[in-house]
Amino acid sequence: MSGKAKVVLTDYVWESLDVEHRTLEGIADLIPFKAAAPAEFLEQAADCDALLNTYAGPITAEVIGQMPRCKVIARYGIGVDTIDLAAATEAGIIVTNNPTYCVDEVAEHAMALMLSAARKIAFYDRRVRSGEWAVPPGKPMTRLAGKTLGLVGFGNIARKVAARAAAFDMRVVFSDPFVESGQFTVPGEKQELDAVLEQADFLSVHPPLTTATRGLIGDAAFARMKPSSILINVARGPIVDTAALVRALDAGRIAGCALDTTDPEPLPNPHPLRGRENVIITPHAAWYSEEAMVGLQSGAPSEVRRVLSGEWPINVVNPAVKGRNRAGL
Repeated sequence: MSGKAKVVLTDYVWESLDVEHRTLEGIADLIPFKAAAPAEFLEQAADCDALLNTYAGPITAEVIGQMPRCKVIARYGIGVDTIDLAAATEAGIIVTNNPTYCVDEVAEHAMALMLSAARKIAFYDRRVRSGEWAVPPGKPMTRLAGKTLGLVGFGNIARKVAARAAAFDMRVVFSDPFVESGQFTVPGEKQELDAVLEQADFLSVHPPLTTATRGLIGDAAFARMKPSSILINVARGPIVDTAALVRALDAGRIAGCALDTTDPEPLPNPHPLRGRENVIITPHAAWYSEEAMVGLQSGAPSEVRRVLSGEWPINVVNPAVKGRNRAGL
């Protein structure tokens, strides 16, 4: 090993690490893994200066305790629910994420799922592929214009969805305890969560996964929704209580759902959500585009380079660590 810093990459799903090597050139050596769990990379991470992380986890307090030199944990994606932020902060480790690389992609995917559910695209495609050519099996369908889109959470992605939905002449309401009414210029009327649930023809969930939001959409939420409503999830699977969702579909409490994220994930086969005509599932693909890949791959290594160069990183998710961290920043 050289006198340069040591950066461990826990896992990655792209073909080349050229971006990482270029970004860290001259300042750090990269040790890449394709790990599924910390046990697979911890031996090398024990003396690392930085950790790059995609999916492998969770990065618990115990894991953090075994990386005494680590100055920064940089997530390639947006969510940091797999990292114990309190433990990282206590240890003096800066944690960063990559909050904007796929905002447009996920918003587009949410709209695509909404349109597919409303127009029954997947349903009709399956029928045509099987040799059938008929409109009546898909009845009833109604137009999107004039319908109400309810957004749970009103962050970057949700606001992009709101703007797109408004272009379809939809009414937008949202619930978000961290956003004030009128704070943003995009369409959307702030309401309490129960009111959003009761009014939404389409309910799209967008909060981060936290202790407070885990299972947020469960039996009580489904009981308030219209029987004609469609649930959309492009955020995190555990925000929706899967067992409660299955019960709601079985009982006809909602009309269907369109999911890019599930709990568990990948969704087992067989599973009660699979094979239903009123359920659309994509394999956590909302984040992806060729353009997003560029931002995804460069974001986390750039944050690591900043920290190792003595600069405060851009997207810090535990700001309380400033002034009391191992990097001395």
